[in-house]
Amino acid sequence: MNDAIKTGPQADEGRDARHNERMARKKAVVDEKIAAAQAERGVLLVNSGNGKGKSSAAFGLVARALGHGMKVGVVQFIKGRSDTGEEAFFRQQPGVSWHVMGEGFTWDTQDRARDVASAEAAWAVARDLLRDASIGLVVLDELNIALKYRYLEVDRVVADLLARPPMQHVVVTGRGAPPELVAAADTVTDMTPVKHAFAAGVKAMPGMEW
Repeated sequence: MNDAIKTGPQADEGRDARHNERMARKKAVVDEKIAAAQAERGVLLVNSGNGKGKSSAAFGLVARALGHGMKVGVVQFIKGRSDTGEEAFFRQQPGVSWHVMGEGFTWDTQDRARDVASAEAAWAVARDLLRDASIGLVVLDELNIALKYRYLEVDRVVADLLARPPMQHVVVTGRGAPPELVAAADTVTDMTPVKHAFAAGVKAMPGMEW
């Protein structure tokens, strides 16, 4: 009965052996990549795409940076509300500089000149943060939207980002990241929507959307 399917302890031993072999091969690959990654410098992250979680992921990094004793600066473009859970929490933490610089979503303002002025004012604050070597992480929330609608010059923004202190990390969020920013970034994540409660008629809920 050599063709019989093995069951019981023998089958478990074979499965465990194959698993161990796969994990050993995977460990070798991972160890090789870790050994090759020796550079230490600030990185530029871009969270874009139509899915939920771009800003949430950035604020998760704020918590992580604070846990390592880093100072953090946050500039919120477009968004104008100051009753979000993340702001209420992080404003209480030492080492956080938080700036809400928007005046609301573009479909609410319906005034391009006003949106451009708000974006320029926000970028002036962001530029100061990007020149401060004592700040370890800068979050530029919804900057992609300002770039998408050309409220700011993309080349000027990218140049300022690349001229920041060498150990400073930056996270840029928002839909529609321009190609120039994507090319300059070290890590780019495209959030892809699969399902969202809003499409089923569930309103934005505190603690989830704001």
